[in-house]
Amino acid sequence: MAPQAITSFRRSLLRWYRGHARDLPWRQTRDPYAILVSEVMLQQTQVGTVLPYYKKWLSRFPTFKALARASETQVLHAWEGLGYYTRARNLHAMAKLVLDRHRGKFPCTLDEMRRFPGVGKYTAHAIATFAFDQPVPIVEANTSRVLARLFDLRIPIDSSAGQDALWNRATTLLPKKNSATYNSALLDLGAMVCLPREPKCGICPVKKFCRARNPASLPIKRARPATKRLIENHVFIAKHDKLLLAKSQKRWRGMWILPPLNGGSKKNGAIYKAAFPFTNHSITLKIFPISTPTIGNGETRWFSFGQIESIPVPSPHRRAIDALLN
Repeated sequence: MAPQAITSFRRSLLRWYRGHARDLPWRQTRDPYAILVSEVMLQQTQVGTVLPYYKKWLSRFPTFKALARASETQVLHAWEGLGYYTRARNLHAMAKLVLDRHRGKFPCTLDEMRRFPGVGKYTAHAIATFAFDQPVPIVEANTSRVLARLFDLRIPIDSSAGQDALWNRATTLLPKKNSATYNSALLDLGAMVCLPREPKCGICPVKKFCRARNPASLPIKRARPATKRLIENHVFIAKHDKLLLAKSQKRWRGMWILPPLNGGSKKNGAIYKAAFPFTNHSITLKIFPISTPTIGNGETRWFSFGQIESIPVPSPHRRAIDALLN
């Protein structure tokens, strides 16, 4: 795209943004902590899902210091329902590092940001632009789609070559001033107009700059691995208004789940069955009523029915417990 066209593209995009910008709470602040929380929550999660969690999180943990002082149990409980719990653990670890190594202030350089657990190139760039107004590009799902169509990119965007091309083109279009506003506009264009399956090309404010002949066919991605189907068997044991739970050591480390069925009989049949997705897996959760199961060497504990609401339980097990108790 020629320099004059780039200037015209930015002008058209920003004119549209002034009238259509999404009202998002993390856009009302330059606090690096609040922006970091939003960016970590938005990884692999839609804005509509994140909004209530974001507000509750900042109310409960308003600063790096407050988060650093919280226990892992409190952090996981506050994150419950968002999934990908490694993100919560990384946020918790970052808060401690900010206090220990940076005297409570989040660093403003990309190199220092990238040293934190879970902070990749996009997250570092997002914080740099939205918290510190640095002129750096951002490439994520929405902007990748916009850029791939604008430049008619015919290579998989999830390949190394595709990522390099996207970052290079994002850099080419980036203005030196007001980059945060420009980046927000590009994000909103992807979220509201340049949609994945049915792009709204008829109302696109930058349509005349788009090289894609068939925008809906872009971006190109590599073939996904086949979905693996798994069955996980657990047990439901309730006595005297108490429920036996086990502390997960694997997928949901640090959270409480219904004890796994490592032995015992299934002759009575499952009293609960539900499927849920997990990365490239489709997992069927089956719950059996067994009084004396073999549950391994992990930590187990009895919780009163009233206590269960206040401890971290992954959503599939929470739904099973609610259904069985009711």
